[in-house]
Amino acid sequence: VQLQASGGGLVQAGGSLKLSCTASGRTYTTYAMGWFRQAPGKEREFVATISWGGATTYYADPVKGRFAISRDNADRSTVYLQMNSLKPGDTGVYYCAAGSETQQVRTTPPFWGPGTLVTVSS
Repeated sequence: VQLQASGGGLVQAGGSLKLSCTASGRTYTTYAMGWFRQAPGKEREFVATISWGGATTYYADPVKGRFAISRDNADRSTVYLQMNSLKPGDTGVYYCAAGSETQQVRTTPPFWGPGTLVTVSS
């Protein structure tokens, strides 16, 4: 499975960005997708995940109410992360991940994308 993320960039605090990630290659029949991030000097952390059908989502506490994960209804191989009210603490490399279901994606996703950099200036 190949995952390709895009949409990162530089934004001022309080602004918004939308990341997208598309899966290709050989995958499960149905699969969950999600996002992680890694800030400079810190460990990679879970951000959000969504089930195949989109009915189930989970968010890390720091992003609840500000970030929204969704899947393209026409093409379920694509997932989005809408990030609002961004803070400097949201700065980091954002990685797309995929797995058989949301619990696996939250903990030990088997598939990772190369990441996209998000920088939030104060």
